[in-house]
Amino acid sequence: MTEQNAASGDSDGVDDEYADLGATTEEAMDIAETSMDIVRGFVPDETLADRFRQKAVHSMGDIEFQHLLRFTGTDSDGNADAAAPIRAGARAVNGETTIVTDITMSKAGVTGRGHNCEKRKAIGNGAKLAKETGMTRTAASVLELDKQGVYEDAIAVVGNAPTAAFALADCIENGTRPAVVVATPVGFVKAVESRERIREVAAEYDVPAITNVGRRGGSGLAAALTNELIHVASDARDGEIDLESNS
Repeated sequence: MTEQNAASGDSDGVDDEYADLGATTEEAMDIAETSMDIVRGFVPDETLADRFRQKAVHSMGDIEFQHLLRFTGTDSDGNADAAAPIRAGARAVNGETTIVTDITMSKAGVTGRGHNCEKRKAIGNGAKLAKETGMTRTAASVLELDKQGVYEDAIAVVGNAPTAAFALADCIENGTRPAVVVATPVGFVKAVESRERIREVAAEYDVPAITNVGRRGGSGLAAALTNELIHVASDARDGEIDLESNS
């Protein structure tokens, strides 16, 4: 049985919409559904971008976080389009591209349901480069995987390390083209700047990206946003969303 079949409820009857929230029992699904209903009372529910704002609010437990997400991308006419990175990410999911996270925690948070994408983590690669240069292990790991072509057409997820986001931005500047970037590194040292750098290179080189502003973020948020890309991909397979439409 494929992961897509498992996600459709064929394996255990779990509702797709709440599977990535960890809900696998009736009580857990009731809690997840109630929680999302509360979120929808505070966050609009009209566009694809709204779905991600809702997911961010749910993940962070903060209603105001809906105003902190940023969507970098353009429609077919070259106009700024908040849904562009969402459509690009969902198409990548349905194309079974690789999901590459910066650390183990980000990878663990990405659901195994609703897709047949390989999940990989960068950390653990590039140890020699880190030792030789003194750069962080996460930055070296990103650069090492990029040398192997892993980030090309991939769903690139950075949930923890600002240095990984900086390294990924350098890779994009040097010619790598991920299908979409989800970058929400957290912290007080260069986290804000790392996401600004991602947005800059994403806009310049037409790489779709979902980021946030401010010091907050983290692996849980990055995983939640990636999971929502998977949900949108599932909706597209079911004919509920047209990924080629600008509407």
